[in-house]
Amino acid sequence: MDAESAANAGRGARTSGPATPPTSPPVGVTKITSPNGPAEERSAPDELPEAAPIPNGHTGEQSAPDGPGTAQTAIDGLPEASPAPNGLTGEQSAPDAPGTAQTAIDGLAVSVPPTIYDVARAAGVSIASVSRVLNGRRNPRPETRDRVLQAVAELGFIPDGAARALSVRLKEVAGVIVRQPWASKTPEDVFADEDDSLQFPDMINRGIAEAAQRRGFDILVRSVSLDEHDPGGRTLALARKSDGIILHDRVLEPDQLERLARQIPVVTLAGVATPMTANVSSDNPAGMRDLARHLLYDHGYRSISYIGGHVDSPDSIARFRTLAAEVADAGAEFVDGPQWQGNYTAGGGARVMNNLLARRTDLPRAIVCANDQTAIGVLYALERHGISVPGDVAVTGFDDIPVARHLHTQLTTVRQRIRELGETAFEVLYSMINRETPVDRDIVLPTMLIRRQSCGCGEARQP
Repeated sequence: MDAESAANAGRGARTSGPATPPTSPPVGVTKITSPNGPAEERSAPDELPEAAPIPNGHTGEQSAPDGPGTAQTAIDGLPEASPAPNGLTGEQSAPDAPGTAQTAIDGLAVSVPPTIYDVARAAGVSIASVSRVLNGRRNPRPETRDRVLQAVAELGFIPDGAARALSVRLKEVAGVIVRQPWASKTPEDVFADEDDSLQFPDMINRGIAEAAQRRGFDILVRSVSLDEHDPGGRTLALARKSDGIILHDRVLEPDQLERLARQIPVVTLAGVATPMTANVSSDNPAGMRDLARHLLYDHGYRSISYIGGHVDSPDSIARFRTLAAEVADAGAEFVDGPQWQGNYTAGGGARVMNNLLARRTDLPRAIVCANDQTAIGVLYALERHGISVPGDVAVTGFDDIPVARHLHTQLTTVRQRIRELGETAFEVLYSMINRETPVDRDIVLPTMLIRRQSCGCGEARQP
């Protein structure tokens, strides 16, 4: 059964009768805010990679040679390091780095920040040992840890983030994939430039970018079409350029998602958490439940319809099912059918309304839209046909994007913490990239009902 059939199967029968509010509200969802604490150290591999540069311009960890007469083997023109003069078994000293304390420039002593080589020399241990202590890897000996930490404190050494990233082979890039409807547009289409405005996915991506910037990461964003569930290897191509992937909506089928998660950390938005992936979403059932009860019991509307988003969108399906159940429980009429299917865009909302009105379809008393963009198109079409909102038909949205409060008829909607969705998704991904176990693999952020004019609440404005 596909997502649309599953959604249609859950739709309640049309009934009528007196509306009795439920005796007790549903249990709410605990508020979870995005973790914006101090940056955490990323874990390092067991050894500092051989490619890490040392002051002599070559690679690999080598000690300074002993005095004259020490037997040495030539490697690329350089003598092989002999055991360090510090007498520690199995340890080799790091070479002196230029500018350890002060560097003479034109006769002036200029202070230079200490390096990992200075720490290794001061502690009398190898660079690899310093790396293991600083990154908490492979349980170094207590005496080694104490010497390194003492040297760090005395020198005031601060690990370099870029060096740590190199040591664990991080690209410091998070990939983001968004589904976009690529509909043909005509010059007379009033919403032809809709993609140029700030929309829900763009606001999420801003949250991702802000959180990534705080962690020293960049993001790569790729768009795929609605039916491109296996985008010809493009998802894997982005994965190869990234340390982890964030997927908007339902970009991949479950089996494809599982295969991707075996190769790279994955966080979904509006999906379902799995043993290998994490998910971040808003509390769609609670938000739609609050909105439905407001329309049914506060306003007394007895017929309600729903203009959906993408057919297989988990968010849209969850909102539809909750609304249908609430309308049925109230004994009101739920107006439904394929003619009410939208696509999360203002153009899609306007087309649904224009087609219904062209067929002289009787409209319900309230139209609930899957998101604010759809509601904007519905408001436009109704006004063009001379239908009053909310006098003749009430209209509501979901998301509370910035434009919702600035419309001529301010839009009643359900507010999501949109940027926080993006911030939280990145923080969860960041913990997975660093091989940490997320606090929760299925994070649900709370929603809030925002009452404005379009539902019939009058001129009172709610910010």
